[in-house]
Amino acid sequence: MPPRRLIVPFVLLVGLLLTACSSAEPAAPAPSAEPVTITHLFGTTTIPAPPTRVVTLGVTDADAALALGTTPVALTGYAFYRSAGGLGPWARPLVRGDQPVLLESDSQPNLEQIAGLRPDLIIGINAGFDRSVYEKLSAIAPTIARPEGTAAYAVPRSDATRVIAQALGKPAEGEELIRKADDAYAAAVAANPGFRGKVGTVVLPYDGKYGAYTPGDARGQVMAGLGFTLPQGVAALDTGERFFVEVAPEQAGILDGDVLVMLADQPAARSTVDGDAVLQQVPVVADGRMLVPDTDTRGAMTYNSVLSVPYALDHLVPQLSAALATQA
Repeated sequence: MPPRRLIVPFVLLVGLLLTACSSAEPAAPAPSAEPVTITHLFGTTTIPAPPTRVVTLGVTDADAALALGTTPVALTGYAFYRSAGGLGPWARPLVRGDQPVLLESDSQPNLEQIAGLRPDLIIGINAGFDRSVYEKLSAIAPTIARPEGTAAYAVPRSDATRVIAQALGKPAEGEELIRKADDAYAAAVAANPGFRGKVGTVVLPYDGKYGAYTPGDARGQVMAGLGFTLPQGVAALDTGERFFVEVAPEQAGILDGDVLVMLADQPAARSTVDGDAVLQQVPVVADGRMLVPDTDTRGAMTYNSVLSVPYALDHLVPQLSAALATQA
């Protein structure tokens, strides 16, 4: 039997070890080490092991990857974020290590540049490349494209996140991200029941005309997710073949509704809107219910990713509420 004077220190040591173990943060789940096979528009792709050098070619794909703890070695992004490396303010804080290389194009990417980055996975969910480009990318690294039956740049947020999470070996974490984004919409709707059934659309001025986004587009999905419906005149022109309805200046009256979200955050676009005499006479504009979000709110709506949703709702919902409050 050991001397009694050794028993107390030993018991204390064991207690300290047990306390340390119980108070330590649980380790983050490791990516699945099993090969993963993804079915997509151009066939199937097998990812043999958890990737470590990921290139995201879809304009919003990097958001899901970053939310899942993977910083791409290279990415694309919408043009209005090119000076910010292709990432919105909701995503930049999640970059770890070197800043990702900003690629010039998602539909006609620089293959030599991508090959030089030595990727072990290329993700092109919200991208526009065709089969020919896909085959060239696949010669560089396993490449996944958008799901069958979806349009370029119009893959729903949940579907895109789920595919990317599977590819990165983190399906459970992907489902949690989807749930949180959905919950954010549900909370916004619950806090603003007056949105449901209101008429409103998101419009982008371009080339002397307007594009009114439908629910086939991320920006239209934001409005639909909050309970808004398209103006009848816009809905009547929606054939489902495009993600927006083209509206000539003389047709601006069909944009009327309870609220109008005008993506005119750039000076040239704002000048076009302010100088359009027909648009200024449309009741929703004349009555002060047109709102012009800033670039980051516009970006968050455009990305409509699991990362950007909270940012979009935090900034857009108060503006929508204020606009509707001016109705007689």
